[in-house]
Amino acid sequence: MGRSVLLPAFDGDVHKMTVHCDAHSDGEGGMRNCGGLMVLIEGTGAFLSSHFLSTHSDIQAFNCICGTGSSILSALQDIFSVTWLNRSKVEKQLQVISVLQWVLSFLVLGVACSAILMYTFCTDCWLIAVLYFTWLAFDWNTPKKGGRRSQWVRNWAVWRYFRDYFPIQLVKTHNLLTTRNYIIGYHPHGIMGLGAFCNFSTEATEVSKKFPGIRPYLATLAGNFRMPVLREYLMSGGICPVNRDTIDYLLSKNGSGNAIIIVVGGAAESLSSMPGKNAVTLRNRKGFVKLALRHGADLVPTYSFGENEVYKQVIFEEGSWGRWVQKKFQKYIGFAPCIFHGRGLFSSDTWGLVPYSKPITTIVGEPITIPKLEHPTQQDIDLYHSMYMEALVKLFDKHKTKFGLPETEVLEVN
Repeated sequence: MGRSVLLPAFDGDVHKMTVHCDAHSDGEGGMRNCGGLMVLIEGTGAFLSSHFLSTHSDIQAFNCICGTGSSILSALQDIFSVTWLNRSKVEKQLQVISVLQWVLSFLVLGVACSAILMYTFCTDCWLIAVLYFTWLAFDWNTPKKGGRRSQWVRNWAVWRYFRDYFPIQLVKTHNLLTTRNYIIGYHPHGIMGLGAFCNFSTEATEVSKKFPGIRPYLATLAGNFRMPVLREYLMSGGICPVNRDTIDYLLSKNGSGNAIIIVVGGAAESLSSMPGKNAVTLRNRKGFVKLALRHGADLVPTYSFGENEVYKQVIFEEGSWGRWVQKKFQKYIGFAPCIFHGRGLFSSDTWGLVPYSKPITTIVGEPITIPKLEHPTQQDIDLYHSMYMEALVKLFDKHKTKFGLPETEVLEVN
């Protein structure tokens, strides 16, 4: 027996559903059996209201259909609710991977690419290595002139995942004029300066929108630019060597609107980096002030709350063999090897190279106007250095309670 039932669709149209059902009365007006059920629906997205069902047999047949549909829907929901397809967990893993790729790039990319190129010399593909090293010789001085910034690389989606992992935030307190040049002092160094990289070498925190017309250049060890492939990767983000030739060029021959970010504490500061400690190595670091005076570049104190929280480190006491080794590396190579760890790739309960997901907030302070003095005296350098230290401490004190630090917390200046 076949019955036609009208179904109103979600779009307001009425569709026809034909139900073929062999029904037998149970003697009391009910249904005893419903077999050979077949449903034909003309249209999609229909739903059925009970007032469209004219007889009890129609209702019984529709209940059979709904039962089957509900089971299918339930099964689909189960499939899409499994752990590996959960959107938030997938995004979290993408964040972890985005951070890990940068950590590994920073630690091993240069050495690994050097080894691969040297090996290539011994294979049939030796011409590739020759061509690259020829290009390297031709392009050797490019990093000293600010490198090759790529807005495409700076806007990669991977950096947004990188930002959201911690998360990292850039806070602007004052405008930076495009008619001036700046040296931004970044504190503290932490283990890798992850906040400095994300905020100034990518567009993840929208530095170009917050400081329109300003070109940020994050300065790092010059030795990184002697590493094949790694140098190209760093330059694409606007990273340059932290040496006098580069800074002189950017502040005197590259127009105005340049902001060179220097992690003032350097390797020495990284050796004291540990969770819960707010300390900077600054008292005897005056070279950046002298450069600012020679070029008339304004100084901008910047503090990153949370930078020291993302890695745990083994701290060697002064006078120990471990600290002796670290200082020798720092003196002759330019960096100090640290024994540190973060979390594992798949679990925060294991150790690994992935930093802990602790918030990092970078506060960019008020610029200190610096006069241009071609031959600044030591008295001039000391004066503006003391002004910079005072401004940094004030910046820390003004914002510390917003990030869970007590009013009594003091910034340790070494």
